[in-house]
Amino acid sequence: MFVVHKKRMIISHAGSFRTHLKFRNMKKTILLLLIVAFAATVNGQTSDKKWGLGVGVGAYGTVTDNGGVGFMPELYLSRYLSPKLDLMLKTDMGLFRSDLLNKLDLVNPFLDLRLNLSNETKNLRPYLYAGPGLLWDNQETGLNFNAGLGTKYYFNPATALYLDAGYIHGIEITRGTDLVRDNFIKGTIGLEFDFGKVQDSDMDGVSDKKDKCPNTPAGVAVDENGCPLDTDGDGVADYLDDCPTEAGLTSLKGCPDRDKDGIADKDDACPDVFGLASLKGCPDTDGDGVTDKDDKCPDTPKGWKVDASGCPIDTDKDGLFDGEDDCPTVAGPKENKGCPVKELTAEEIEAQKMKVEPVYFDFDKANYIAIEKAKIDKLVNLLKENSNYNVNITGHADSKGEDNYNINLSKRRIASVVKAITAGGIKKNRILSTKPLGESSPAATNDTEEGRALNRRVEFEVIKTK
Repeated sequence: MFVVHKKRMIISHAGSFRTHLKFRNMKKTILLLLIVAFAATVNGQTSDKKWGLGVGVGAYGTVTDNGGVGFMPELYLSRYLSPKLDLMLKTDMGLFRSDLLNKLDLVNPFLDLRLNLSNETKNLRPYLYAGPGLLWDNQETGLNFNAGLGTKYYFNPATALYLDAGYIHGIEITRGTDLVRDNFIKGTIGLEFDFGKVQDSDMDGVSDKKDKCPNTPAGVAVDENGCPLDTDGDGVADYLDDCPTEAGLTSLKGCPDRDKDGIADKDDACPDVFGLASLKGCPDTDGDGVTDKDDKCPDTPKGWKVDASGCPIDTDKDGLFDGEDDCPTVAGPKENKGCPVKELTAEEIEAQKMKVEPVYFDFDKANYIAIEKAKIDKLVNLLKENSNYNVNITGHADSKGEDNYNINLSKRRIASVVKAITAGGIKKNRILSTKPLGESSPAATNDTEEGRALNRRVEFEVIKTK
């Protein structure tokens, strides 16, 4: 048995009995703490790496002026209980040097609670610890306790350097008729290695219980919460973002659209001007299919065919653009709307001469509009110049009103025209027939005012007789 020279604290025989009673009560308390601490490990598994293995070495000495100093190897296994608490099963061993030989002086396993003073995100994590133990000091064995403080510095998520200092409360040992107690202080430096199985279903490096985006596709870079990175903060993850460094719109896969024309700036040939998708985001004011920036004739009438520079085409080179040319593929004079002049037959010329436009009336009126008198005059002159010409007259109405009323209205309209013709010197017998048709033969739709105006009319059919 190796004996260490220490200053002893002498306890009187009168106090021995009371001290033994207190020590027995302390043993019961320590045993109760051990049971509670072990039970806590059942519910404390909340960290990724729940286990830690510590290996350290340091020095210790008695709390006396002339106490000895020795080396203290240390080994512990820790279990994560909560962000603030760890449970540690630790063993300290005291080695005093004597005659250049290491001699085992004490062995002291402890069950400690370690209170962490910072969170898991910090590299530097100070702590406090305390707990009961079982001390063998070369002569006797008994329950004791220790307490101390320290800090850990994490080089990586699983490896830390630790430094701590603590106090070890000794046990009572009988020396002859005296009871003595050795108390120690110690300082330790060592490494802690954390381990434990971590479940990471999407293999993004963030455990499932910390992963706020547990179904991230394989290979996608994530943040500390396991969610895909969004560098520009536009709500579109980088792996889905066509413009990951520039905030943009979800509808455009994270790309910006300065002119708000629905085309991403990266694809927009005119990113600062509202434009058309068909023209890569450029405007076309005249709608000819050529962008304004390339259009040399920006005011081309809508619907006209244009060339690559946006100017109207004159296919037949007759001086009229195709859009105003009735015969765009055949050259013709402007007076004939771009069509070649056609020689008419005698019959065609006569048919054109015999054509007289209808006379129109206001709503529910039998008197023709004053401006329409020129048409009646044309008919009168035609009949005067051609004694073999006669005329048939038909009267019409729009769909407003009853059928019978409209028939009578048509009769009155014919009568007003016939009166004007005969007043012009044409005999009534040259009017071969008059037919009031009412609304039965419309020239246009009766659903619009414009259409109904075209239906309120008297028409002429000039006939050549032998």
